[in-house]
Amino acid sequence: MEPPRETTLGEQLLLLALDDESGTEKESAKVALAVSAAALVELALARRIDVTGDKVTLLDPTPLGEPALDAALAEIAGRDKPGGTGDWINRLKGDAVAGARSGLLDKGLVREERKKVLGLFPVRRYPEADGSAEAAVRRRLDEVVLGDESPDDRTASLVALLHGAGLHRLAFPDADRAAVKKAMAEVAHGRWSAEAVRRVIEAAENALTVIVTTTVVTTTTMNG
Repeated sequence: MEPPRETTLGEQLLLLALDDESGTEKESAKVALAVSAAALVELALARRIDVTGDKVTLLDPTPLGEPALDAALAEIAGRDKPGGTGDWINRLKGDAVAGARSGLLDKGLVREERKKVLGLFPVRRYPEADGSAEAAVRRRLDEVVLGDESPDDRTASLVALLHGAGLHRLAFPDADRAAVKKAMAEVAHGRWSAEAVRRVIEAAENALTVIVTTTVVTTTTMNG
């Protein structure tokens, strides 16, 4: 069964990252980048953008009716010169995560809780309100990555985004890490879609890998 189409790839990533009970987000820095890249992938699947030589080019500015994706599309359409995939991932990440979070709230999949840490600092958490969408996503990932099911475009795209951002453990916390990583790489690099879509997926995955690696190295150096 394919994950519910009413959830975007960015929303699916966020569902995997949010703790069901506490609503805290795991791997937030990596997830933000993956959610941003997911917006580009969604627009490519909808034939709104393409990637040529790592430059994101506009094909069609027509809105999709999904607020977060339409905001990303409008920003791309409003830029005079094409930007690189990595540039767009960094540029869109704040709005992309906020849009995915709003989408989950609007669709009743999470609820918002406001608390104060130490009685002073306000924080917001997003516990699960309806687990059906996340369960469907995890079931489909299991079928494709751990089983022998052929991926549809959206599931293969989700696997590629998780793989590129190094988020294997979010999807498969209890599975053998090396085996999962190998299986996800095989799905991510398979010939499962049209060439134009694969170009965008490959560019997004490569950009994610570079950005995440750079972030980890920089953080380690600063903390060292």
